[in-house]
Amino acid sequence: MKVIWKKPQFWLGLVLSLAAFLRFYRLPAYMEFLGDQGRDVLVVWRFLTRGDLMFIGPQTSVGNMYLGPWYYYLIAPFLWLFHFSPVGPAVLVAFLGLGAVWLIWWVTKEWFAGDVGLIAALLMAVSPVVVYYSIFSWNPNIMPFFALLSMWLLWRIWQRHEYRKLIWLAVSLAMVLNSHYLGLLLLPVVGLFWLWALKDVWHKREERKRLAQFSVIAILIFLFFLSPLVLFDLKHNFANARAFEKFFAARQTTVNFKFYKGFLRLPVIFNQLYSQLLVRQDYWQPAFWFLPLLLWGIWRERKNKAIWLLVLWLVVGLLGLANYKQHVYAHYYGFLWPAAIVLLAISLKHLWWFLRWPILVGLVGLSLWHWHGRYPPNYQLARAQKVANFILDKSRGDKFALALIAEQNYDAPYRYFFLLRKAPLVELHQEMPRQLFVICEPWGKVNCNPIGHPKWQIAAFGWAEIDRQWEVSGVKIFRLVHLK
Repeated sequence: MKVIWKKPQFWLGLVLSLAAFLRFYRLPAYMEFLGDQGRDVLVVWRFLTRGDLMFIGPQTSVGNMYLGPWYYYLIAPFLWLFHFSPVGPAVLVAFLGLGAVWLIWWVTKEWFAGDVGLIAALLMAVSPVVVYYSIFSWNPNIMPFFALLSMWLLWRIWQRHEYRKLIWLAVSLAMVLNSHYLGLLLLPVVGLFWLWALKDVWHKREERKRLAQFSVIAILIFLFFLSPLVLFDLKHNFANARAFEKFFAARQTTVNFKFYKGFLRLPVIFNQLYSQLLVRQDYWQPAFWFLPLLLWGIWRERKNKAIWLLVLWLVVGLLGLANYKQHVYAHYYGFLWPAAIVLLAISLKHLWWFLRWPILVGLVGLSLWHWHGRYPPNYQLARAQKVANFILDKSRGDKFALALIAEQNYDAPYRYFFLLRKAPLVELHQEMPRQLFVICEPWGKVNCNPIGHPKWQIAAFGWAEIDRQWEVSGVKIFRLVHLK
């Protein structure tokens, strides 16, 4: 009988325990709760309390396009279970992040070997950028889990002819696209390997028939998940379709279809991917050294068909991002994180043991050094709730309007807590109250003078003077009243 520390389950348990600790450690204190999170819980609250169905999801930051609504439906049960606390959706995302660690172990073990699976799971568990985007609710944060699930299902369809999994592949890909439209870069990979699977069974009539049947069912399910957006477009003069067309037509500012130019940016994109994974920075010079290491691992595993699925997944994704003309943010890489980590784990496996373990220990230590838990919490959730309660107290039960002056935020988090407490908050385009509360954040970093500020809520309130002002948790609050 093996001693317990020699069993793979023991090490997997340790890795999962470490991953859970890094993600759930003081979650309410560290989680982001800014404008996007406030917007999401406002939408889901209306669905849960008023039955307002959701046909569109969040709006993209570039292109003014809307995602599908399925992320909202996904987080709705957790918002309800946590009694409408925004912590609920964040817990769901953390569980999906933990699930991604287990899934990368399972998939890599099946494709390569158990020791590679453990290395990949460990790297996924401690990566500072992966951990950070697993601790708060945001639609891009679920993309790593569903991207990896999609590629594993594709593998089973291609290699094991498990055509029923086409149904789950359709669902998983739909969730990827509902998290971020960069998931479109997975479609060429799926299409190519579907054609490969068709080629393998072309002379087997029954298998070809089953592949075709389940492919049609999968397409119908995929279209069902897209149907809310289609219904929205039919009602709103194809606003989303026209935004898509404009996004790809305005190539001078968004995407470059001359793909050969993207090759020039590949080194920058490659460096940013691995820099984010290990030190959560956009640029880190040592990340370039991973390229020869990855090429070594790919060469050693060249006879394993799974390596070519990984390589195509990574190369198509990197080329797609290299042809994107605007800044590539860390979460844009979410659909590539599993592929990049598995390739790194494979490469480490093929190093000599006296190099493998020091490098692995060094990478884990480096990642833990950049873990968000080493720094003070942001307390964004607690601050939004405290500021909202403070304003409600100072309003003395009278109707009021709200405005926010901020560097990078909007007022949805505060409005959500006003909604929960049934505050007499009014909209200025519907009613003119006697008082306007102006929140300024972060205090000391932006011009907080509300008098004459161009913010539309302040301008719409008309001529006003500052009646009172306070500072609460690093936030400046002004009470404006009409000039007498």
